[in-house]
Amino acid sequence: MRVRLGKARRRSKKRLFREAKGNVGGRSKLLRTVKETVVRSRAYAYRDRRVRKRMFRRLWITRLTAACREHGISYSQFIHDLHAAEIGLNRKMLSELAIRDPQIFDEVVDAVKAAMQSAAE
Repeated sequence: MRVRLGKARRRSKKRLFREAKGNVGGRSKLLRTVKETVVRSRAYAYRDRRVRKRMFRRLWITRLTAACREHGISYSQFIHDLHAAEIGLNRKMLSELAIRDPQIFDEVVDAVKAAMQSAAE
């Protein structure tokens, strides 16, 4: 007696079609095209989870650069002296401080400048 895949095949196809829902035309209606679409969409999703991290880091650096320039210090010098002052804030938190709480960011910049002065002496 041969094996028939009725229930398993239907479940597998339903899973694929559900994942391809919202695509246009054959990309959501035809099994072969749906399989290709789902494979590509998973590849893009995997890739773009990493790209998102890069893009946010770029955003934080851009924000910090603008905030540092307002205080008369370059971004690279600020980050270098931040490490020298042993302040353990990352770029995400620093950019949030610069936007949401400028007074505290001013204090951080002052601490960094003080560390820069003490290192120069």
